[in-house]
Amino acid sequence: MTLTVRMIDILKAIVDEFVATAEPVGSKTLVDKYKLPYSSATIRNDMAVLETMGYLEKPHTSAGRIPSNKGYQYYCEHLLKKDMDEEVKLALTSIFDNRNMNIEDAIKECCKIVSDMTNLASGMLGPDAKKQCLEHIRVFQIDPKTAVCVFITNTGYTENKTFNFPQEVSIEDIQTCTDILNDRLRGTPICDLSEKLEQLKPVLNKSVRRFEMLFNAFAGAFVKFASETLYFDGTSNMMYQPEYADIEKLKEMTKFFDDSKMFRRLVDHELQENNVIAKTPMGTELVWKDDIAIISNEIKIGKGNEDNARLMVVGPRRMEYSRVVNLLDFICKEIEDMFN
Repeated sequence: MTLTVRMIDILKAIVDEFVATAEPVGSKTLVDKYKLPYSSATIRNDMAVLETMGYLEKPHTSAGRIPSNKGYQYYCEHLLKKDMDEEVKLALTSIFDNRNMNIEDAIKECCKIVSDMTNLASGMLGPDAKKQCLEHIRVFQIDPKTAVCVFITNTGYTENKTFNFPQEVSIEDIQTCTDILNDRLRGTPICDLSEKLEQLKPVLNKSVRRFEMLFNAFAGAFVKFASETLYFDGTSNMMYQPEYADIEKLKEMTKFFDDSKMFRRLVDHELQENNVIAKTPMGTELVWKDDIAIISNEIKIGKGNEDNARLMVVGPRRMEYSRVVNLLDFICKEIEDMFN
């Protein structure tokens, strides 16, 4: 059965009201507050039909209705509009004035801003190490005991690591080691770098004077680079959401913030059981798992745009989707413009 215009009006009003109040919505509210041009009896009848179709739910303790995951899905796919407050745009663009930030630092700064503006948790999920290969390594010596290493992948993603050596290392040793690694490791999947580095031990031992310090520095960096990058800001905001007054629900939510593999499978749609998935007109992806909503935007950096970092907002399914989706869309485009 296709939704009628009247049903769409009712569904939109219920989503807007429930997001604003966290209270089940009745027909009287829709007539009095939203001025819907239908009688209470007609609205109640359509609300019952929408419930039967799976777009609404009826809490046991109330005569009103609340949106289901399917209802939120329809709302986000068909009723969201591209609308960004100009004052918010102006405030956000100021953070991109610092051109010295690398992409990871920029995304982390954006996570903090998004979590502050939405009172939700905001996070970054880095590229999948299984789909990335090493393209190039560059090392910049800061002083005899400190250097910054930049890893560049075949898709253009970059990541920085700081090396703090226990003793002084010459620029010649750093350059020789870097040349060998670039020559022997280019094209190697990120997750295989540690194993390949171990095989290069004899070559490095013969060619590099401070072999052990440089080997250990690169070994640690490769392990960290290959691990899933999952970062969150504002997780404490979840404690103030009425949905998580139930301690068991709060515990379930906190599991999400520590499990990068589960997050990867969710946003890549590999965990399908009981999930509802949507894509907004702006290209933002949404996944609802039980009472948890995950909104994510890819940040397309570098050549190919095959597998990129994601900026995400995580919270209860009752959230201001229009505001959050437009915020993510704007910020991701600003990051892309800055780094492309």
